[in-house]
Amino acid sequence: MSIPVVTTIELQSLPKLTSGKVRDLYAIDDKTLLFVTTDRISAYDVIMANGVPQKGAILTQLTAHWFKVLGERIPGLKTHFISLTPPPSVSDEDKALIRGRSMQVRKLKVFPIEAIVRGYITGSAWNEYQKTGTVHGIPQPAGLQHCSPFPKPLYTPSTKAELGDHDENISPEKAAEIVGDKYAARIEELALKVYSTAAEYAHEHGIIIADTKFEFGLDEETDDIVLIDEVLTPDSSRFWPASEYEVGRDQDSFDKQFLRNWLTKEGLKAKDGVEMPQEIAEATSARYKEAFTLLTGRTLEEALGEL
Repeated sequence: MSIPVVTTIELQSLPKLTSGKVRDLYAIDDKTLLFVTTDRISAYDVIMANGVPQKGAILTQLTAHWFKVLGERIPGLKTHFISLTPPPSVSDEDKALIRGRSMQVRKLKVFPIEAIVRGYITGSAWNEYQKTGTVHGIPQPAGLQHCSPFPKPLYTPSTKAELGDHDENISPEKAAEIVGDKYAARIEELALKVYSTAAEYAHEHGIIIADTKFEFGLDEETDDIVLIDEVLTPDSSRFWPASEYEVGRDQDSFDKQFLRNWLTKEGLKAKDGVEMPQEIAEATSARYKEAFTLLTGRTLEEALGEL
């Protein structure tokens, strides 16, 4: 029996605030949101016409796992996570629609930047380095090879574009202009700390996190910087199998690079309305599930069975 792919969800119990590329946000009360993660997938800032089986559940359950791991390994870390259990105000019918793919989170002021951290040189960073010897405009040592590690992880922020627009790479200085000097250094420090902690944990579980992006919010009552949104998923990160890693070539991956490669090969990069063949969608789902199992030590089905 095939697994339904959920690209659209309309809850009747709560007011919807907004829809993003992957997530829908609903208001629970003045201080609490319900994040609902669909099976939609985007690549090159374009949403595919169809989705990836169980992707919403994978991202939600993996993010919750990371919040737990990071909270144990980084003293004082603040996250927006509250619970994987929907609030009592959600009807049984709606609960069935969002089973495994929703989480209650604190409502916070969101900083309008993506906090990207790169541990290995690949993708657009490798392309830039080959041309100019820089990454994100930051000079790098000579002699780096494709997919080799940087001497130390790089913080390379970008703007957080509206739906339909493209994120723009910016310097840490420009990021400071956007969020303010008071918070910019704290965001950079925290992004690098979370990445390094997660990379160590992932390597213990057979995965290299080549790069990832974080989002942060501000608790205006306490002035705390808070880790928000999805965290360290195959959607927001490049995950490579550590056992197959080899410098100087493209890496196999557990993330949506597989989809990006297919789009590029077919001449469909950044084109609207693209429908993935079933085998591409299912292969992407299988890669996401494998990453989930390696990182959490259980299958997605086992995790959903515990809800």
